[in-house]
Amino acid sequence: MKLYSYWRSSAAYRTRIALNLKRLEYEVIPVHMLKDGGDQNNQAYQSINPQGLIPTLVDDDVSLGQSLAIMDYLEAKYPEPALYPKNIQDRAFAQQFALAVACDIHPLNNLRVLKYIKRTLKPDDDAKDAWYHHWIRTGFTALEKLLNDRRWQGPYCLDQQVTIADTCLLPQIYNARRFGTPMDDFPTLVSVEDACMKLEAFQRAAPENQVDANT
Repeated sequence: MKLYSYWRSSAAYRTRIALNLKRLEYEVIPVHMLKDGGDQNNQAYQSINPQGLIPTLVDDDVSLGQSLAIMDYLEAKYPEPALYPKNIQDRAFAQQFALAVACDIHPLNNLRVLKYIKRTLKPDDDAKDAWYHHWIRTGFTALEKLLNDRRWQGPYCLDQQVTIADTCLLPQIYNARRFGTPMDDFPTLVSVEDACMKLEAFQRAAPENQVDANT
């Protein structure tokens, strides 16, 4: 099994967490997203992933992009340990939470969007950071309320079970901290982060522990 990855890609990060939680062996193939215009834009990589996005998982004759599709595939092929709760309501909540990150927060502040804004609208750094912080805070405010309205007990998003919700949340918090977003208003999310980062699966997936870190 091969994972085409970039150490700071939050989508790759969440996929690494899922693979580690499933206790699956995989080879990381680094795809540098910045050097020489980005390896993801090369024809060789786009022959594997026509979107030119990170990550891509190759498992025998299966090649998949999109981190949530990859996690669904892993859940179907390798059902234990499970990334989804068995209870139908809890499963739907975990999916809702994961999609709120992957579809509503992440796309507004990922690398290609920030590069486009900087190149075309030409904001100064303060304006660009304000854009980033606004959408992170908007998204995290909703996630904090989702957990608290559910009478969150911890330690993870769905209490005792680590789920797809956690795999999506942790990389987004990493990015928020990287860009200096204050987390004081999100104590529940920070508690989930602290609990998850005590687990080996999350530690091994962390950006600084990747073979291409700091490149």
